Amino acid sequence: MLLFILGVILAGIAVVFWVLLRTYEHVPERELKRLARGGDEVARLLWRASAYGASLRTLLVTASVVFGVLALWAFVLAIGALLGALVLLAFVGVLVFVFVPSQELTRSSLALGKWAAPGIAWVLERLQPVIGLGVRFVHKHRPLHIHTGLYEKADLVELLERQKGQLDSRISNSEIELLKHSLTFGDKLVSDALVPKRVVESVSATESIGPVLMDELARSGHSRFPVYEGKHDNIVGVLYLHDLVAAKRTGNVADLMSRKLTYVHEDFTLYQALQAFLKTKRHLFLAVNSFEEYVGILTIEDVLEQMIGKPIVDEFDRYDDLRAVAAAAARKDHLDHKKAKTEPDTPPEPPEVVK
Repeated sequence: MLLFILGVILAGIAVVFWVLLRTYEHVPERELKRLARGGDEVARLLWRASAYGASLRTLLVTASVVFGVLALWAFVLAIGALLGALVLLAFVGVLVFVFVPSQELTRSSLALGKWAAPGIAWVLERLQPVIGLGVRFVHKHRPLHIHTGLYEKADLVELLERQKGQLDSRISNSEIELLKHSLTFGDKLVSDALVPKRVVESVSATESIGPVLMDELARSGHSRFPVYEGKHDNIVGVLYLHDLVAAKRTGNVADLMSRKLTYVHEDFTLYQALQAFLKTKRHLFLAVNSFEEYVGILTIEDVLEQMIGKPIVDEFDRYDDLRAVAAAAARKDHLDHKKAKTEPDTPPEPPEVVK
């Protein structure tokens, strides 16, 4: 009878160590450390033990196995090999079902982890040289490579999409969308983002410079205009609105336009186009097809809009207006100040454990 009671006690201890292992592994170490630094008392206590990483797992797994074997030995001596094994499995199964966390931490497992953390940290602090030596030996001769489960960009995009539905996610949906578009914009072609020639705002090289032309171009909302000579397909230069505004003389558009043209093929990827923009330091390309025919224009704004997934239109379009910029900055400071007043002070960071 005493051996049977001893077996029950030993089996319970083995389950306790297994529950502790699952509890400490439930929250990733990085998130646990972040919560501890944010003032979460439970996370602070769990981090004291979890900071030892592989040494903690080694200790808990070893203790669980040792006490499990001792419990089996006690049951075998008390009631026989087969019956003892069945009793041990049934007893452990019930405890695991009740206490071991699956998807969410149970209150009992969390309380147990919180209670045991100081003692486990104390043991690990003194056994770390020995346990650490064993862990390093195993990692050196049997390196563990855990696969991420990601094979292509589509897998990473799917992961980001699932992140939107995660209740405790601290990544905003707008940031997730930005990441998704940044991953996929390079797969798109110039032909997907260019402005077709039939809707391009272009200017004749022979048109006279004056208030009428300036007003017409300013109302278009663009700052760069292809210049054609004769036919609309015959592009001979680019007119910049700032050059037109700064002009102090009359004449024709041909006198002010830049004759330096840069071209990009419509089958290039947007990533290739972005590299071309950065290398040439130009802001407008003429897009051509395989027959060297002009099919439209591509601006750096077109590429950036594909990258961020939305038009580049907001209050900072008026960046040349000092008052508009100052007012926007003042509104941001005011909102930050209101937010700071409603949030509690951040507690000091807990001391880090050196592994």
